[in-house]
Order: sequence, then structure tokens, then C-alpha cells
Amino acid sequence: MESHRQTLQIAALKNGTVIDHIPSEKVFTVVSLLRLEQMSNNHITIGYNLESKKLGKKGIIKIADKFFSDEEINRIAVVAPNVRLNIIRDYEVIEKKQVSLPDELRGIVKCANPKCITNNEPMTTLFRVVDKDKCMLKCHYCEKEQRQADLIIL
Repeated sequence: MESHRQTLQIAALKNGTVIDHIPSEKVFTVVSLLRLEQMSNNHITIGYNLESKKLGKKGIIKIADKFFSDEEINRIAVVAPNVRLNIIRDYEVIEKKQVSLPDELRGIVKCANPKCITNNEPMTTLFRVVDKDKCMLKCHYCEKEQRQADLIIL
């Protein structure tokens, strides 16, 4: 009975994308990174602080009639590296993906170097990922390295 009640907490999705296993504290960061607040034509369901055997508490986001590119989804690996993506068509999961950190991050992370040109001129930040396992990034312009714990999301 308990699992049936939890299933009903978030409605089924006919077509679209489900982003699952989001750490609860990162749900709204993921919303911002994917610019979901700008999607005025899609039904979006956000589940927050749901029970999870793996995480204790988790978040889930369901976006109707939206299929993200790998680049869009991989952006969230910066803040939530273990997120799972489910592609839904006619109420069936047709594909499951594990997000991964892309080789480059453009316009997502702020450079920690106050002298970096991206902090002093109107230009987009660009980081190369030098270690995907530890989420170590290196600024393309000033070559300052940053760890995941120190990242500031734009």
C-alpha cells in the first residue's frame, strides 16, 4: 500500500523526460541550469524530498513533451553527478541514461580568479574538465583550476 501511495504522488508522463535521483538540495539548481522556468508550454512536475533507498531523500523532475540534448543534460552533472535520465514515450521508458560530465562547460560556472577576463569583461566562461571523477575544472582563459566543492554556478 505504501509504494502505491508514493507512486500516486507524481503523475505518470505520456511523453517527455524524467530526471531522477537528484539530491534534494540540488533540485532547484537543476531547474535553473536547464532553464525550466522559461518553458511556458510544457507541463513540469517537481518532486522534492521524496523517499529514496539510495539517497534517503531525493528529487525528481518530469517534463512533458521535452527531450533534452545530451549537452543540456550533461550540464547538470556539475551539481548532481549521479542523476538518471528516463526518456518516456506512450507511458513507457524507452531509454535510460546516466548523466556524465562533458569535456567543456560553457557559461555554467564562474571562474574563482578575480583577475580572470571573464570576471572583468562581458564574456562567457569556458572550462575544460581535467578530471571527470573528481569534477576538476580548468578555466580556458586564466587556467585556474577549481574543484567541485568550490564551484559557483552562474
